[in-house]
Amino acid sequence: MVELRWTNEAQTWLRDIFDYIAADNPQAAASVVEGIYANAQVLLSFPDTGYRYRQVEEGEIRILLYGHYRIAYLRRKDNESVDILGVFHGALDIDRYFP
Repeated sequence: MVELRWTNEAQTWLRDIFDYIAADNPQAAASVVEGIYANAQVLLSFPDTGYRYRQVEEGEIRILLYGHYRIAYLRRKDNESVDILGVFHGALDIDRYFP
């Protein structure tokens, strides 16, 4: 089993998602963020679950889907950790964040 680490940027994205949804519906906001977090837990046992987005020096950037959101993560070559890089709404151009 690998270690799952959330980057500061990924945590900021989650807070932003929560704040945006909570402006209209705090319960829905909590549900969405909890769902994203719970879905990412699958990476502890199955780090190759998401589709391969890009090969990088440290390993592979992969994407795990959850509803309208994409959870971008780094599957490290050493197989010891998975770093959650960000959580993006499907309408966003992810290439803008991973040039």
